Amino acid sequence: MADRSSGSTVKPWIRWQDWAGVVLGAYLILATMWTSTNGSAMSAMIVLGALLLIASVWSLAVPGSMTSEYSHMLLGVLLFISPWVLGYSMFTGASWTSWIVGVLAVIAGAAALPEANAANRGVAGQH
Repeated sequence: MADRSSGSTVKPWIRWQDWAGVVLGAYLILATMWTSTNGSAMSAMIVLGALLLIASVWSLAVPGSMTSEYSHMLLGVLLFISPWVLGYSMFTGASWTSWIVGVLAVIAGAAALPEANAANRGVAGQH
């Protein structure tokens, strides 16, 4: 009966954390149009934004996947450190966009972990 009370978290395409990841990934990609960047900043923002968007859609489609939530957090950390690692910290807009989206991606991924874990246990318990 406990699984039924958390049944809404098992349904695909409803978790707000995953939709936040989709929006963050799309925003990061689109931000290259109005943010001053160099080649490495633009590459990092587009590639990491696309990967975040893909991981978020994966989470939406398969809500019991713990790996996708860890992917959100890993991509968030990579986004946060990318201005220093890839040398575009002098581009203020690109850096702040990477830092803020990175932190929000980590928060969204961490917030989805309990629901993904519950969905994962619910699916595993049915087999």
